[in-house]
Amino acid sequence: MSAPAPERERAAAPGAPDASATPGAVPAEARAVSPTVRTTARRAVPWIVLAVIAVLIAVFGLLLSGGRAGAGTPLDASNPAPAGAKAVAQVLRGQGVTVRAVSSLSEAREAAGDDATVLVSDPNGYLAAAGYRGLAGDGRTLVVVEPGFQALQTLAPGVSAGGEPRAPVSAGCGVRAAERAGRIDPRPTPNTEDAGFPGTFRVTGDGVACFTDGNGRASLVRTTFDDSTVYLLGSSAVLTNEGVDRLGNAALALNLLGSHRTLVWYLPTIDDRPVTGPPDIAALTPGWVTPVVLLLVAVFLAAAVWRGRRFGPLVVENLPVVVRAGETREGRARLYQRSSARLRAADALRIGTLGRLSALVGLPSTATTQEVVDAVAAVLRSDRGRVSEVLLDRIPATDRDLLSLSDDLAELERATAAAVTPQPSAGPDRKNG
Repeated sequence: MSAPAPERERAAAPGAPDASATPGAVPAEARAVSPTVRTTARRAVPWIVLAVIAVLIAVFGLLLSGGRAGAGTPLDASNPAPAGAKAVAQVLRGQGVTVRAVSSLSEAREAAGDDATVLVSDPNGYLAAAGYRGLAGDGRTLVVVEPGFQALQTLAPGVSAGGEPRAPVSAGCGVRAAERAGRIDPRPTPNTEDAGFPGTFRVTGDGVACFTDGNGRASLVRTTFDDSTVYLLGSSAVLTNEGVDRLGNAALALNLLGSHRTLVWYLPTIDDRPVTGPPDIAALTPGWVTPVVLLLVAVFLAAAVWRGRRFGPLVVENLPVVVRAGETREGRARLYQRSSARLRAADALRIGTLGRLSALVGLPSTATTQEVVDAVAAVLRSDRGRVSEVLLDRIPATDRDLLSLSDDLAELERATAAAVTPQPSAGPDRKNG
């Protein structure tokens, strides 16, 4: 921006006192220049674009997840979502069964006594063969929901996977819980399809097959392991909140899980997976390493505090370079031009002009803008409105208007200086003797 600017500019609004003003002095009147609506909207465009992108990402994520982000843990006894099993657990508690939800093998073995039923749902395959053998002991009843290959090979080698259930099936066996249920619907519900791998079983060895379809595939198998009764339930939909009310699903769930006074509801986690592979660095590190590292850290902090206190307070020093006032002025002008801040540039020019005019007309630094305008108009014997229009009211809309305002401010300052400067008078003519 090529408009002339004063070498010294005040950092206050027009009419405010400069830095040398008496503390506590308050001007009688001041004008605050606020950004226009157009400028504010232009600055807010990047934030609006980012907000729109964030909303679109959230909408797309919700569509991709199918609105099931809050489904919770499948088959959890405290989960009220469609894939949870809180309904079955609540009914069992109402019938006097103590339901204990656990998430680790050690807790499950500790909670399972002689008169207990242990429910295991491990769709991710966290539990190893040793874990199943530890749970199926001491004469307790074990119910495995949607067992995987590891569970079948450990508990029932004569049972294999038979595929997904296709239709409701009838009991067709002498198992008491199945007879009371009569007919069930083991097909997965829309909200429980991702909970596990619902399926059926083919019994080729020991075991009683229940709820068998026309192809000989059973949805429930009863077998024994280490003097314990083991039930293999092929579909978790029988227990979920969304599927338990279909046909005889509720009767089967309550009779399977409520046969003992205590029900241990066990959902294995990744912590139950057996640790394999070489030891990590923590296991290989000697025990004295950690105390030594902590001691070194404490010594470092103590040394930092000790050395830091010797430096003393900060000392103000002049820079070894000299920056010309013109460079600062030109740099600020380029910033104003780049951001089209014509009003701020005009305010900077007016601030400098008002300070010099107040000194020319003999006003103190605490004088208000209106007082400066009145004094300048009186000195120039000019219209007060014209002076106020130049010093306060005119708003430049283009660079041409800003240049014109700069010229008018300079002309007003020159005229005031000329008006207050006394003119030399000519002396009387001397006659030659």
